[in-house]
Amino acid sequence: MLTDTPRKLTIIRDRSDKIFRGVVRAGGSTVLVIMVLVGSFLAFRASQALNKAGWSFFTEQAWEPDAGRFGIAAVIVGTILIATVAIVVALPLSLGTALFITEYAPRKLRSFLVSIVDLMAAIPSVVFGLWGFFFLQQSIVPVSRWISQYFGWIPGLGVTGVDPTDPLATTTVYTSSTFIAGIVVGIMVTPIVTSIMREVFSQTPVGEREGALALGATRWAMIRNVVLPFGQGGIIGGTMLGLGRALGETIAVYMIISPVFFIQPNILQNGASSVAALIALRYGESTEMGLSALMAAGLALFTMTLIVNFGASIVVSRSRSGAAS
Repeated sequence: MLTDTPRKLTIIRDRSDKIFRGVVRAGGSTVLVIMVLVGSFLAFRASQALNKAGWSFFTEQAWEPDAGRFGIAAVIVGTILIATVAIVVALPLSLGTALFITEYAPRKLRSFLVSIVDLMAAIPSVVFGLWGFFFLQQSIVPVSRWISQYFGWIPGLGVTGVDPTDPLATTTVYTSSTFIAGIVVGIMVTPIVTSIMREVFSQTPVGEREGALALGATRWAMIRNVVLPFGQGGIIGGTMLGLGRALGETIAVYMIISPVFFIQPNILQNGASSVAALIALRYGESTEMGLSALMAAGLALFTMTLIVNFGASIVVSRSRSGAAS
């Protein structure tokens, strides 16, 4: 009696396929090896500070390594707050720009807009920092005052020590804040998030677009029921990748904020903190213990960024748009 057995398929690859396969594997393996080496280096250099501080490294707010009192509680909270403000600014800008380019912009204008958005991602961080320090900071103070006056009852939007209704009150309390730094970083990450969303939206199946329009849907109804559901994974993944970029921004934040080493929950008030800015500020003057403490702070930021980026990759890969791309 004959039984059905699966037939083995033999894949024959030519030389070009084998070379391409080897190059791709080598590239992927190299990236992983570099990441492991960076993490190992940071962990080795941070071991001295971590052994001395123990678990208090994650709960202490002060930063005095030579005195034995140092921790990342304040700078981690400041980093998260700046990145959160940046994403709140970047998400609607990126979503609106990506939808306009893919759905509304004329074909002749579309390539020009794509080039402009991509060129914005190449602007150095120091340029954004200078723009934020000399122009945006003074321009945004009235907005910060207005927000604190009418929405100061919301936790995080109040300003202590000043009456926002007093026209003669000092304005320096609103400068060098988490809010201003977050806006600058949000504008910096907008091109990256926009590019990811635009790429995903452009891969929406043409048949589904035309089917929705043929059934009488308006352009916005087609976008809401076809394009946005298809690109949901790209929206979430792009936003999380932008968040990972915002967490590690250094120069622009360093030029704007006024570093404080206590938890500052009021985003409109003067004084903010960031892990990356702390490393840039204290690296040149640190002792051996100070350098080890900075390496420990860098290790914490490195781990946080990896978690965010891996989460974004998982979201994109499990979504419909991620599978299509």
